[in-house]
Formats: sequence, C-alpha cells, structure tokens
Amino acid sequence: MNKWKSIFGSAGFYAVLALCVLAVGVGGGFALLAGRDKPVEEDVPRQTDLITPAEEEPAAPELPALVETIAPAEETPEAPEQEAPPPMPELPVDDTPVVVEAPRLIVSPLNGEVVTAFSVDELVYNETLADWRTHDGIDISAVQGTTVLAASSGTVSSVTDDPLMGTTVVINHDGGYQTTYSNLQARPNVEAGENVSAGQIIGAVGRTAAAESAQGPHLHFSVTKDGSPVDPNEYLKR
Repeated sequence: MNKWKSIFGSAGFYAVLALCVLAVGVGGGFALLAGRDKPVEEDVPRQTDLITPAEEEPAAPELPALVETIAPAEETPEAPEQEAPPPMPELPVDDTPVVVEAPRLIVSPLNGEVVTAFSVDELVYNETLADWRTHDGIDISAVQGTTVLAASSGTVSSVTDDPLMGTTVVINHDGGYQTTYSNLQARPNVEAGENVSAGQIIGAVGRTAAAESAQGPHLHFSVTKDGSPVDPNEYLKR
C-alpha cells in the first residue's frame, strides 16, 4: 500500500500521465483530420438505389385515320321501254237507220185476274154505265189497297182525279210510249215531274173510277204509242 502511494505521490507519475493524455489528444486530432478528408461511407443505401425506375408503358400504336366508307348508290334499273299498243282496228260502220223499238214493260203493275180485256175494234158491255163501248186498256182485279208498280222507268206526266176513271197517274216513257194507271186510291205515291224506275210503287188499288164501280176494286191499266192505244198484253209478255 505504501508502495502505490509512493508511486502516485511522486512527480514522475504525473509527468507520465500528462504525456499519455497529450498523446491521446494528438492522436484524436489526427484521426479527426483524417476523417474530414475521407468521405464517410454510409451503410444506408442511397435513395437512388432504393427507387426502382418506373417501367415505361409501351406507346399506343397509332390507329389509322378513319375513312368514312360510303356505299355506292344503287343504280335504279331502267324501266324497259313499253311497247306501244297495237293500233285499234277500225270497226265497220253500220249505216242501217236505227228504229226506235217499244220499251219492254219490265214488270207487271199488278198481279191479278184480268176481268176486262183490251178491245178497241169491238164494243164491250159496261155494267156500270149499262152501255156498249170500247175498252182502251185492261182491268186487273185485286184487293183494295194492293200496291201498284210502275211498269217501266219514265217520268210522271200527270196525277189527276178523272171524273170517270178516278185517281189516275200517267207516266211518259222513251219512244213516244205512255202508261196510264186508273182507279187508284185518292193519294198516290208520286207527283207530276217525278222520275220513276220500273217496279217503283206509284199508288194502291182503289174504288175511285165512277165509270167502272160495278166491277169492284181493280186497276185500269192502259198503254199508248204516240197517243194511240195499244194492247198492254203485248208488252207484258216476256
């Protein structure tokens, strides 16, 4: 113990300690200077080494410019030329003069029994007037009120109340023909100037004919050609 005290207590010990401290300081100074001149290697990798460069996206291929395609217009087929119709053959001209024929009485004005026939060449006894006279038409028996038809188309010439033949309708036809309907009811279905067609109702059977009242209800029907009486039966036949 006294030995260590003698060592630490001597002046030589302190001199050696001072030299050691000085040596350490000088060495540290050189080491510091040497560190400034030499770059410090870092263990941490640089940022540039850590970032992986982004992969470049492949450039999109250039698309060819769109060209508007216009379909060619359909050509309208030309219509074939139509052949001209053959000329119409000439018809032979008939120079035969046209004779006007009597119009056919298409329908009977009344269906019933003929009680008095047409007679202009012989006298017929009239029971109502108690005398003998001609009969310019036919008397067709029927129930009172039975409809009477126009025998053919034409125009109503007159509607009258004849003193002897009662309510009478006269119709004019082509070719100078005329039909007369007598002993009708007081109010017929047509008027003077009216156009009628064959089979059209013109009135009804009555008892208005004073000259034929003894025969009961009937239609007195007559036909004339240019004012002359003709037999109605010739036209009522088909």
